[in-house]
Amino acid sequence: MSTPNAPTNDPSCPVFHGSPLDSDEERVPMYAQGFVADPHRAYREMRREFGSMAPVELAPGVPATLVIGYHTALRVLNDPDRFPADPRVWQKDIPADCPVLPLMEWRPIGSKSAGLDFMRYREATSASMAEVDLHGLYNIVDKFALPLIRGFCADGSADLMSQYIFPLTFEVVCAMVGCPPEIGRRVATGFAAIFEGIEAEEGNAMISSALQDLVALKRAEPGNDVATVLLRHPVQLGEEELIHQLVAFYGAGIELQLNLVANTLLLILTDDRFGGTVLSGSLSTRDALDEVLFNDPPMANYLISYPRQPTLVDDVWLPAHQPVLVSMAACNNDPAIRSENLTGNRSHLAWGAGQRACPAQSAAYLIAEATIDQLLDVLPDLSPDLPGGEPSWRPGPFHRALASLPVTFPETDPETVL
Repeated sequence: MSTPNAPTNDPSCPVFHGSPLDSDEERVPMYAQGFVADPHRAYREMRREFGSMAPVELAPGVPATLVIGYHTALRVLNDPDRFPADPRVWQKDIPADCPVLPLMEWRPIGSKSAGLDFMRYREATSASMAEVDLHGLYNIVDKFALPLIRGFCADGSADLMSQYIFPLTFEVVCAMVGCPPEIGRRVATGFAAIFEGIEAEEGNAMISSALQDLVALKRAEPGNDVATVLLRHPVQLGEEELIHQLVAFYGAGIELQLNLVANTLLLILTDDRFGGTVLSGSLSTRDALDEVLFNDPPMANYLISYPRQPTLVDDVWLPAHQPVLVSMAACNNDPAIRSENLTGNRSHLAWGAGQRACPAQSAAYLIAEATIDQLLDVLPDLSPDLPGGEPSWRPGPFHRALASLPVTFPETDPETVL
């Protein structure tokens, strides 16, 4: 049988090709504008050419394997022993200024750890989320949503991303964490940089500095919030560990939450199947959210693992310690499992699977539903005002993120927004 470094096309051997990283085929550059503009076409082309896994580049000179088959993804996600998430061996050879390193490098958090370390970090994170009062969370959304809408409803037009979705998400996450706005703004700016891969190293440093200040504040002034629960948890997280749990919380809570809301609003406003039915009540906002979580999840390609040793999956050799990403977007649209009617179907991988499933699903759904419903209740006649008729997407191989969401609507008296 062939070795990982010597793939063969010998028909007597069951393995007909080696790792995508060793393939002569050109890798798909996931940082290129063509991929960003139409990733679903890229996924279809990769599926036709490579099957369930494809050779990709996350940044120039950074190869990886992208899992685009649903059942293959479940196999990887449910086998953390063979596919651990710890990247430390891989990152030894990655330059510090690599644009994808801040999102891939090791941190003392569950999604970057294995074994007992994973269990320890996940226990603390799950405990902090269990303390979130979902009813109180809805009230926080309500508190900030209406003033934001009043700020632009008389104009007849707005960029929902910058004037509503981002500031609302920012306020909600800061309230959950117990973070003052001046610290939260530094965190949000840093995350925008690392998700886009532009000045990512500087963004990473900005996040760490801001969250050091937050941890110091919580030690001096504890509160009823996520940061304080993490600080007091029995696993006794150290200073660096505390900071990085908060890094993970903010990354999902701001960047991914706002993308979930924005992508869902885009669907509601541009797809007749949802625009009329959501507003008239035959389909719910939750149905629209789940459609987005299938097709355009806010984190489209991630759940990265690094095989401990050369590993054979679907007749493909995966080399040791090289990144294997799960494309949640591609796997959700795998013809092997995809059906036309997605109403009520929540089998997508947008929240992950196995031990790496997201522990904040309930809170994320609640925030997104409340954010969208508040807006549509006040301004039900929104119309998209996209330049050239097409949405503009932010660069980056991992997320699916709108650059803006401009809309028009009938001018509304702010005094009537109650």
